[in-house]
Amino acid sequence: MQLLIWIGAVITVAGLGGLIWCILRVAKARKAGLDDEALREVVRTTVTLNMAALFLSVIGLMMVILGVFLA
Repeated sequence: MQLLIWIGAVITVAGLGGLIWCILRVAKARKAGLDDEALREVVRTTVTLNMAALFLSVIGLMMVILGVFLA
């Protein structure tokens, strides 16, 4: 079960990295001074990646909790 905990921790960190990347991507687009439509397009594509990263981190946390309960 230790392996499940460590794999879950790695997946969670990857998901958190994706969330941070999404935040930085939108912040960079806002600082670039894009027009409204271009900024909406950046945010629209980033929302999908944001949801995937959030899903990844939740699955990783579930794996960690499952590993702790089974250990």
